[in-house]
Amino acid sequence: MKIAVFVSGGGTNLQNIIDAIEDGTLPNVDISMVMADRDCYAIERSLDKDIRTYVLDRKTFSEDAEHNLEDEEIDLIVLAGFLTILSPEFTAKWGNKMINIHPSLLPKFGGKGMYGAKVHKAVLEAGETISGATVHYVTAGVDEGEIIAQKSFNIEENDKVEDLQRKVAAVEGEIFIEAIKQISNT
Repeated sequence: MKIAVFVSGGGTNLQNIIDAIEDGTLPNVDISMVMADRDCYAIERSLDKDIRTYVLDRKTFSEDAEHNLEDEEIDLIVLAGFLTILSPEFTAKWGNKMINIHPSLLPKFGGKGMYGAKVHKAVLEAGETISGATVHYVTAGVDEGEIIAQKSFNIEENDKVEDLQRKVAAVEGEIFIEAIKQISNT
């Protein structure tokens, strides 16, 4: 299965995918390309592995990404910490061939503007006792696609945003790889 990975940040989830391919956890998966919507550390991770990498303008990302994907036989697009909202046309074209990971138990704490520390802050302010991460298919509605996998953890009384970030990162590493593996086996 050939995948394209879209990134915006440090590339932890990209690195998890690379590691899972290298250690045989994802034996049928190959990263064909990485596309970033800004200068970020994920680009270095990609280039270190000689993966074709593009940095695209956020304003024209959907169109530019579509151009880069034209002659490729991509089976799945993986949004790995990707922050740009893709156009409805792009999401419609890729349908159930594009997945995202979100740092909450959707449908709670999803939608436009809900990413990273903002999600964790909202979870804590709401007095939630559990949180987690969700892998879902991407649709035109932000964080509204069908859920593929979720995993939760308990929020301790004195947990701060940083604590939730650490716990979510651990959960994401597990469920993202499992979701990709599940899709690659179908």
